[in-house]
Amino acid sequence: MSRLRALLGVLCGVILVGSAAAHSLLGWPALRGQLERGGAAPDLVTGLSIGWHFAGMAILLFGILALWQFGAMLKGHAVSLRPLVLVGAAYAAFGVWALVVGQMNPFFLIVFVVPGILLAIAAWDGRPASATRPIDA
Repeated sequence: MSRLRALLGVLCGVILVGSAAAHSLLGWPALRGQLERGGAAPDLVTGLSIGWHFAGMAILLFGILALWQFGAMLKGHAVSLRPLVLVGAAYAAFGVWALVVGQMNPFFLIVFVVPGILLAIAAWDGRPASATRPIDA
């Protein structure tokens, strides 16, 4: 794997960690305020809060995994990036779905599709063997 692709993976990890922080620390308080101003039932607000914060935790975990795996590769360790290909593909697929149901709001392109595609590209080595490989010199 090239050093440039590993650095792209680290960048994707940083973006995901930042997205998780923005999602939970900025997004939820704003949404909660709108729900409360709109008269949403407390049970509804609590239920949405649980799902919202689970998503934030998942985004954080995806970012940490990317940082961990690509960081290890930059240090010369052999690791498997196949799970990160799946994370990137799922992230991008979710973003495409959100674009469609969200009336083509470019937010979903920027926050989900682009980072997901970049993560999948960084993690994909295209070789059929399942052996883990360190960065190519």
